[in-house]
Amino acid sequence: MGDAGQGGSNDRGTLKISEEVVAIIAGIAAMEVPGVAGMSGGIAGGIAEMLGRKNLSKGVKVEVGDKEAAIDLYIIVEYGCRIPEVSWNIQEKVKKAIETMTGLNVVEVNIHIQGVNIEKEHKKDSDEEQARVR
Repeated sequence: MGDAGQGGSNDRGTLKISEEVVAIIAGIAAMEVPGVAGMSGGIAGGIAEMLGRKNLSKGVKVEVGDKEAAIDLYIIVEYGCRIPEVSWNIQEKVKKAIETMTGLNVVEVNIHIQGVNIEKEHKKDSDEEQARVR
């Protein structure tokens, strides 16, 4: 692939990859990990705000240098998942996706767990309750 990092150059010109592009790649890769309910855009009124797929990059903070990148992801996990395992899987998947697609060396992927999604649990409980009522 050659030197395709942020400041990569050759006799044809230079290649610059914006932080927004790296953030989108990281967000999509993170969302593919089982146990990830969504990306968080911050805490609103004490509750983690879950972002839709179109705003994934808002839950990602990226620092891109000439050949390296550091990523911070703000995640909401599914209730009942093993958070250390999910975090490790996110780190591996995000690192691989960014390095494969951009050629940048990912030096760190920091995971910030902002909340737990319990909607599926509540839906399951209410479905069981409705089944009992019938």
